[in-house]
Amino acid sequence: MPQTLRLLAFGLVLLAGGAFAQGAGVGFGGLKQDPGAPVSIVSDSLSVNQSEGFATFTGDVLATQGDLRLAAAEVTVRYVEGSQDIQTITATGGVTLTSPTEAAEAKEAVYTIATGAVEMTGDVLLTQGQSAISGQRLVLDVRTGLGRMEGRVQTIFTPAQGQTGAPAP
Repeated sequence: MPQTLRLLAFGLVLLAGGAFAQGAGVGFGGLKQDPGAPVSIVSDSLSVNQSEGFATFTGDVLATQGDLRLAAAEVTVRYVEGSQDIQTITATGGVTLTSPTEAAEAKEAVYTIATGAVEMTGDVLLTQGQSAISGQRLVLDVRTGLGRMEGRVQTIFTPAQGQTGAPAP
């Protein structure tokens, strides 16, 4: 699916107003996740470097953990030294992070499994329905569903039908 179509297809919980700001706290209830849940990754190819403790998946990569889905052109998984536990997942190339109700897109994302922290950078776009928020950096805690958008944040908020008192179009 082309990048622009994916941008229109995904949703996230947004701020309840405000057009421009330098930084914005954002709630992401639908992206809450258990960092201890198993991680599954599928791709076109896999390259493993056991001595350095990482594996690189390339080509139509899809990583899932519970209801979270991370899609990208390339994903590098770094393991905790001396174990098979995943330390971080770094995704590059058209990164999309989705849950059943929400999603985000960026150029790169780093997911630290133990802490549940996701940092998305580079033209980050979040949408929910017809509302949207964009910026250059999103730091998200998938355990709590709380996040912060930074870098010339722009928000477009579309109230739910019936909240404005005006008739729906």
